[in-house]
Amino acid sequence: MKYSYVLFDADETLFRFDILAGMTRMFKTYNIEFTQADYIHYQKTNKQLWIDYQDGKISADYLQVTRFNEWAVKLGVPAKELNDAFLDAMAQICEPLPGAVALLNKLKPHAKLGIITNGFARLQTVRLEHTGLKEMFDWLVISELVGIAKPNKAIFEHTFKLMGNPDKSKILMVGDTASSDILGGNNAGIDTCWLQHPGEQLPEGITPTYTIANLDQLQSILKI
Repeated sequence: MKYSYVLFDADETLFRFDILAGMTRMFKTYNIEFTQADYIHYQKTNKQLWIDYQDGKISADYLQVTRFNEWAVKLGVPAKELNDAFLDAMAQICEPLPGAVALLNKLKPHAKLGIITNGFARLQTVRLEHTGLKEMFDWLVISELVGIAKPNKAIFEHTFKLMGNPDKSKILMVGDTASSDILGGNNAGIDTCWLQHPGEQLPEGITPTYTIANLDQLQSILKI
């Protein structure tokens, strides 16, 4: 196999990340019916915060609290409490994406596997345990704990150090968010594979080594 190390993004690369379902579940505990309109309004704030986080303009803590400020005022509940409840709900409903478990099982005998995620620590470990995939990964690198987010090459360099600084030509980064996963891999000088979800387009100037529409296609690229 060409690659001895395969690094994955987590959300919507290995795991389904259904924000609306998580929000609906979480708000039920506060006796609130969370609607599609509520979701659209929430995402207006949330998406910009994620862009600012990827760009290094705000911290993980700022993102997690600020996105729930409006609801915190409405419900008279601390924003941090709402954020923690949301992450717990997401961990409970989390399932691997189609093909993820089969891919990891095929890869494991041939390569060392890791995760680099901009997702938050409260969710990551619980989710790996919930899905039974914790033992698959040699490294779990969480931007919130490192203090640097993808696409900054520093989080990749931090990961390479944990890996023992292997030959970069032997490392592949797989992810669905071109602006963090693929750009980050490009910045770090490693090959990349973009998981293209329906309707998604590559931003100008970002070029993955490979593009796939589902995880099964990665098996044929890797010849496993």
